[in-house]
Amino acid sequence: MVHCPNCSLKDLGKIGSSQYYCWRCCIEIVLQGEHLSVFEVEEDGSLSSLDDLFSAEERRIVTEENPQLIQKASGR
Repeated sequence: MVHCPNCSLKDLGKIGSSQYYCWRCCIEIVLQGEHLSVFEVEEDGSLSSLDDLFSAEERRIVTEENPQLIQKASGR
């Protein structure tokens, strides 16, 4: 299961084969290999990268018996 790297919400909407949407933060999350890319959806529908706001560790997919899980550095 993929968690939002911003708010740790577990119930993300799936909008593509490797794309998810956080309903709480209104951000799009894309799985790219072992890392997540995070985007803000602009008013015109374009995407702006938010990757610079999160460390590589915060965007890393951690596997524990193979579930996809992202944990914030704060430990949430």
